Amino acid sequence: MHETMVAESLLATISDEARKQNAKPVSAKISCGMLNAVNDKVLCFAFDAIAKGTSCEGIRLEIEHKLMQGQCKKCNERFDFKLNCPKCPKCDNEEFDLLPDAPLLLEQIEFEME
Repeated sequence: MHETMVAESLLATISDEARKQNAKPVSAKISCGMLNAVNDKVLCFAFDAIAKGTSCEGIRLEIEHKLMQGQCKKCNERFDFKLNCPKCPKCDNEEFDLLPDAPLLLEQIEFEME
């Protein structure tokens, strides 16, 4: 299960940072692209299960899904790629490159001081 490995990695990273900050983590924000996507419910369930009894127990996860990006071959405009409208919104050109998908990132951890 992909989400369990992601949850384990998040737990290790957040726990390490909590020790460095000498604080309790209360929330974390992650982001991922459409191809690197995770199932929000499964990830939160896996994280809650493995965080029991740790400093991360009860942490709130926020997951942001970033859209694919395209770049027009005619006007060079970068835009959010939409499957239902696969063309440049600036010049209506249908020739574009899909840019690399956004990686899975831990963007922010919120702490409360102990």
